[in-house]
Amino acid sequence: MRGVTEDLPPAREAGIDVPLLDAPLLDDLMPWSVAPLRLGRGWIVAPDVRTLRERWARLVAADGAEREVLFRASRARTTGSSVAALPGQRTGTGRLAREAGACPEPVRLAHGPFDEQWLLPDHRLIDVARPELWRVADERQLFAVEQGYVPGAAGPAVLVTAALPDGRSPAGRPGRIRPLFRRPEGREPNLAPGLAEFLGGRYGHEVAAADLLAWTVAVAAPSAAGCRVPLPADPEVWAAGVALGRGLVETQVRGARGGARPRLPGGRRPYVRAAIPARPAVLSYDPEGEVLSLDEGRISPVPAAAWEFEVGGVRMLEQWFAHRTAAADPGTLEAIGPAAWPQEWTSELLELITVLALLAERETERTALRARAAANGLGPGALRVAGVLPVPAAARRPASVLDHQEEGPEGQFVLL
Repeated sequence: MRGVTEDLPPAREAGIDVPLLDAPLLDDLMPWSVAPLRLGRGWIVAPDVRTLRERWARLVAADGAEREVLFRASRARTTGSSVAALPGQRTGTGRLAREAGACPEPVRLAHGPFDEQWLLPDHRLIDVARPELWRVADERQLFAVEQGYVPGAAGPAVLVTAALPDGRSPAGRPGRIRPLFRRPEGREPNLAPGLAEFLGGRYGHEVAAADLLAWTVAVAAPSAAGCRVPLPADPEVWAAGVALGRGLVETQVRGARGGARPRLPGGRRPYVRAAIPARPAVLSYDPEGEVLSLDEGRISPVPAAAWEFEVGGVRMLEQWFAHRTAAADPGTLEAIGPAAWPQEWTSELLELITVLALLAERETERTALRARAAANGLGPGALRVAGVLPVPAAARRPASVLDHQEEGPEGQFVLL
């Protein structure tokens, strides 16, 4: 049951350190969460914008039954579905069967861990789009994506992205998406009522939502009950964890929200040593030479830790490559893609290697800090005494942010 913070049988938490069994759940610290998006069809996501526009053009050029086949109808969406526009998006709301207009402007999507792609933000194309997320996605928002629990799997329990996340798990296990703020423009932090004041009193200074997010990224541990976040009694441990977490968050968001793009020191930066071919089919790694190979293409130096970096038991570099090279059925919209490997994919791959290497460097520090926090932590009992727990039911629901009209089906405006 979500929201329960204790009394779980040890067998349910196999593989987690004993001190962490009494650590609070992230579900109680950042109580509003949203389930992953269900896109319903793969062709509405692509690693490049040009591909999405070509797929849209092919769809609207088709008529009748062919359009329905290309669309890939589901129980939730057909070309005859009538749905409202996504919040903040200027897309059509007429039935897709009659659509002949221009392609919707693609938006960035965090398509699972560490893979930023592009999405057609048209509600008629997406089975379950989670409009409540779109309403709070703006230039100040960050999303904490709690990864699905996989027993014994390596990798971080929580990742952060500035792009709208689909919450996709590499192992197919559902996680949760937790916006940092409940309202647009950075208003109303998604924290349990009274939590910031309680922590501020313990540590002797104001605690902001961004501080808790940074701390969470630094020390969170996966468990069968959900992500656990030990809260330290020692203010110095808290300060060290927040500082570490801020660096990890900045690395993960890759320069968004005013931060610096991730870079490795000179001499350690990966470079293309041999050009990547037009259609590479095999990704491999030579640990001795620190060489990443895409067929005859070569990139080095690539630290072994970047190659081995996993989330949910899946190597991130292998998954990123597979997303761009997987074969699609001929004649489908998914089969429409670049004729040759785009230069921007190479740039994105170099940056991904950098991100994974930088994160891997801090893993030992993260583990040690988590152990210190758990050994002398503030458990659910302390939060109950302070009145932070139990979390009010309203804090687990979206805030009311609809103070303007949104376009409903067939162009009819509604005020929700």
